[in-house]
Amino acid sequence: MQQRYACSPRETAAFDTAALREHFLLENLFLTGQISLVYTHYDRMVVGGAVPAGAELPLPNPEALKADYFLERRELGILNVGTAGYVLVDGTRHELGNQDCLYVGRGAQNVRFGGNGARYYLLSAPAHATHPTTRRTQAEATPVGMGTPEAANQRTIYKYIYAEGIQSCQLVMGLTQLQPGNVWNTMPAHTHDRRMEAYLYFHLPEGQRVLHLMGEPTQTRPLWVFNEQAILSPPWSIHTGCGTSAYAFIWGMAGENRAYTDMDAVPLATLQ
Repeated sequence: MQQRYACSPRETAAFDTAALREHFLLENLFLTGQISLVYTHYDRMVVGGAVPAGAELPLPNPEALKADYFLERRELGILNVGTAGYVLVDGTRHELGNQDCLYVGRGAQNVRFGGNGARYYLLSAPAHATHPTTRRTQAEATPVGMGTPEAANQRTIYKYIYAEGIQSCQLVMGLTQLQPGNVWNTMPAHTHDRRMEAYLYFHLPEGQRVLHLMGEPTQTRPLWVFNEQAILSPPWSIHTGCGTSAYAFIWGMAGENRAYTDMDAVPLATLQ
């Protein structure tokens, strides 16, 4: 399990491209036959990917967690961005199709990922209580249409783990799909002073890219992101992007609360 330490806005303003990528871009989460984990010091979120490729993969218990098992003091959100697969939680099998979500509560001791072609995106946050393991398919998610074709940001938001959906301690997780011909996400931009956020960009066609913008509103910084790469977004940073084609992304948050609407809007006129 890699570690990513927190950076202040002052030091980030002086980063060159290499330093920005080193601290905020997660490039290799989906490795065939492996589970990849990154421990971030933003609200102690763990970001990961699991690609079972036909053989079941057990969720490891990295020594850095100082726990008897991974979910001893944590909760876990899983979203499948590949073909159909399954997750075993203490012997109970949960089927997950493409863009289906599974929440695993604190205390589950044996989690295993299966399915040839399944690609699981993982988010884990510290948990103070136990909530039941719950599956929600994309068809059962709460879709919200946003944006307009004129602004090139027409998109559908699917909410899975949040205050009115799957219950959790602090984890919030959902998915946004841009409509064909639309490229902007999360615009106008905003920050979350009370929680961090992680973005996974996926469904990017071959050769296409997303230009992700981060940083303080008056000190924005760009990062070019490939398919199935993730961005860490500190509480003080904006998070918005523009693709060279339509795409999808998974958003996940942890921190002070689970209110989906808790954000601090940034007027376009103030961005620099």
